Amino acid sequence: MRAVIQRVKKTTLSVEGKLISEIDKGLAVYLGVGEGDGEAAVPMMAKKISQLRIFEDENGKMNLSVKDIGGEILLISQFTLYGDCSHGNRPSFICAARPEKAEPLYLAVAEKLRECGINVKTGVFGADMKIEQYNDGPVTILYEC
Repeated sequence: MRAVIQRVKKTTLSVEGKLISEIDKGLAVYLGVGEGDGEAAVPMMAKKISQLRIFEDENGKMNLSVKDIGGEILLISQFTLYGDCSHGNRPSFICAARPEKAEPLYLAVAEKLRECGINVKTGVFGADMKIEQYNDGPVTILYEC
């Protein structure tokens, strides 16, 4: 699994002009599931996202997690994180898991994050999502497990 984790002040997600999810302060997390990923990756991914200390404390040091600040997570499925553009100019997505495998793992990560006591909102798996994001920092972390 691969994640792009971004600290945000506000993020909205719409499909076909309809608002689906919205968060204020917290994390926008773009999650890709690879062909070789399985259930074992779910708790590792959720633990890292939930405990990642990328919010500033009272001294301006990145020392707080999303849970510490009472933030939310918008978890967005994104198979393009497995795009391979090492040959030619059009990415290949053969390393991305098929939707029937990827969607249950994506939903399992969302549920595991909720079990950590974090309010988690999701996008619409496989949809053409429009995302408006107000980054904070910006702070962007790449994580793979």
